[in-house]
Amino acid sequence: MANSKEIILLNVSGEDKPGLTASLTDILSKYDVNILDMGQSVIHRELGLGILFEVPEKSGASSILKDLLFKAYEMNSNIKFTPISIDKYEEWVNEQGKERYLITVLARKLSAVHLAKVSKIIADQKLNIDTIYRLSGRKSLNGKNKISNSVIEFSVRGTPLDIKKMKQYFLKISGETGVDIAFQEDNIFRRSRRLVCFDMDSTLIQTEVIDELAEKVGVGTEVKKITERAMHGEIDFKESFRQRVALLKGLDESVLKEIAENLPITDGAERLLKTLKYYGYKIAILSGGFTYFGNFLKNKFDFDYVFANELEIVNGKLTGRHLNEIVDGQRKAELLERIAFKEDIHLEQVIAVGDGANDLPMLEKAGLGIAFHAKPKVKASAQHAISSNGLDTILYLLGFRDREIKI
Repeated sequence: MANSKEIILLNVSGEDKPGLTASLTDILSKYDVNILDMGQSVIHRELGLGILFEVPEKSGASSILKDLLFKAYEMNSNIKFTPISIDKYEEWVNEQGKERYLITVLARKLSAVHLAKVSKIIADQKLNIDTIYRLSGRKSLNGKNKISNSVIEFSVRGTPLDIKKMKQYFLKISGETGVDIAFQEDNIFRRSRRLVCFDMDSTLIQTEVIDELAEKVGVGTEVKKITERAMHGEIDFKESFRQRVALLKGLDESVLKEIAENLPITDGAERLLKTLKYYGYKIAILSGGFTYFGNFLKNKFDFDYVFANELEIVNGKLTGRHLNEIVDGQRKAELLERIAFKEDIHLEQVIAVGDGANDLPMLEKAGLGIAFHAKPKVKASAQHAISSNGLDTILYLLGFRDREIKI
């Protein structure tokens, strides 16, 4: 045995104890073994440690295993050895060039049903799960901490049989169970996003401001009908915008101030925006709404850019007209690209978030496009959808863990 090359997989389980890994690797170091792979996880203080190592020809495996067994016994840990053939090892090595993806499962409370459905789809698509991470913090059962999200991330390897169908299955599960599921390629861009562009109405804020303004004028029903048709892509956005703004003629400017000061901020928005700014992301509002309200949010959350539509105000009254070019869906996509160019940011490093049909062009332009509590048409067309959770769950799609989120 001393004269032949051997590969051994060491698995250790039991209560996690300080110094266990150090003790085992110290033994391996004395025999000058080559570490081929290593991984460790701890769930509720129970350790799972794996070390794949090659025994040098000058050493004997029996002495190494004897010392490891004795140390594990001393530390009251379970230990298992599995010999790995050279052929099996090389087969495993050759798999490392396969495509890798991340599947993030987000909910207020994750259940076995959620994970069973997701893992079945992963298996059906012939993907192999390499690792499973918990991104959210440990949630207290008696409510003693503020952890409000449950997030698990699967790192999978392989080539999906049908990505489009897989995403459709994920959307179906989301609709049936209230869990959000994101699927994205695991590449360098995913770990280096730098710009996040947001729609405003029904995304950053839980209202359509133009509808609130219309209510003040007494044309709420008319404007809501036009808004809904525009958001569902049934009529041209620019034409719908002109029609709605015309109906606001005569509204006092003081009403805008009153509405701005009482904007209903979307759940999770403050946590998301403050964290993004803390870590140096650029954030922008690209809205088919109005600059008056976009600038209010800019001052509140320190947005770097705001592009929206300018209402014409004369003598303290809305004239029913707008100034400058209308910000529609295509304009949003152009602005996203312009900001990225100005900041020297690759489009793959850009995230776009929106809910309406006029957000689709920028969602498609960005490296990561997220339909947030969106209309069915938008949800079906976007790369990703968040339908059951707050805006702060976007942080988990970027790979953040709760311990890294500052508020």
